[in-house]
Amino acid sequence: MTSPSTSTLRRALLVTSVAIGGLTLGLLPQQVAAQAYPNKPVKVIVTFPPGGVADTLGRLVTAPLQDALGQPVVVENRAGSGGNIGGDAVAKSPADGYTLLMGSGGLVSVNPHIYERMPFNPTKDIVPVAAVARVAVFLVVRKDLPVNNAQEFVAYLKANPGKLSYGSPGNGSSPHLAGEMFKSMTGTDALHVPYKGAAPALNDLLAGQIDFSFDPGIALPHVQAGKLKLLAVGSPHRVAIVPDTPTVDEATGLKGFDADSYFGFYAPAGTPAAVVTRLNTEINKILGTTAVKERINAVGGAAAPMTPKQFAAKADEDSKRFGKLIRERGIKGD
Repeated sequence: MTSPSTSTLRRALLVTSVAIGGLTLGLLPQQVAAQAYPNKPVKVIVTFPPGGVADTLGRLVTAPLQDALGQPVVVENRAGSGGNIGGDAVAKSPADGYTLLMGSGGLVSVNPHIYERMPFNPTKDIVPVAAVARVAVFLVVRKDLPVNNAQEFVAYLKANPGKLSYGSPGNGSSPHLAGEMFKSMTGTDALHVPYKGAAPALNDLLAGQIDFSFDPGIALPHVQAGKLKLLAVGSPHRVAIVPDTPTVDEATGLKGFDADSYFGFYAPAGTPAAVVTRLNTEINKILGTTAVKERINAVGGAAAPMTPKQFAAKADEDSKRFGKLIRERGIKGD
């Protein structure tokens, strides 16, 4: 016969076991996500065309990421609408870590300010995974423009208000924002000519159809060949690929000129934290290797390993800074 005390003890043990079991079951999704991920190929959607900075940086990371994850990492380019098309595709994908986005931080910090309507909310529908690089823009002018440094260039702009033109890869792009920032800070005026990509803008600069640009780095070989003049770097710091070239601040006396753009990986909102942490850890390890650092330097950038929280904070900082410029200059998206 079971005594009342024994029966009570058994019931207490049963309740405790059920409670512990419930807690364990509550932890299972995160544990499973961390242990099983990935068990199939991972797709990375790049929000810009093949051959551009985002594509180059994305493929630079995804190649070694395959080895780290033990699964294929497939890159798919979905360009258009300033990254909104690719961003929307990722935002609407399952939040399981198998569809990632690689693009400019401008998708989060710039696009909400220049597009009246977006197909998704970049601050709610996607989450930062890992920053890859900070990339500078370079102030380059056509070969026959009668200036040899940034101070002379500012003086020439002031002497010829509205007569010069500059190109960019499109409205709201980093080179466009750099141009408007430069005009605002120097009190000068020049016509903005938007192109569908950096390459067409460069071609017209080489042909003398436009006078200058804040180039994302693809013009540097033409500078070395003597076909263009490089006057300054639109970054707070000098960059490794052209260490003797001054920043805009140094060259003109301006303070606070910073047109750097950040590129990195994002995932659909709701992606398990364990998966985001795994990806962030592996990507940051890759960014710490000498070979990858050198490749990033070669495109005018610098590796920028961050935690997801730090990446989100940087996007918020840029959103406030660029949002103010966009409102003041009346910049609209394509």
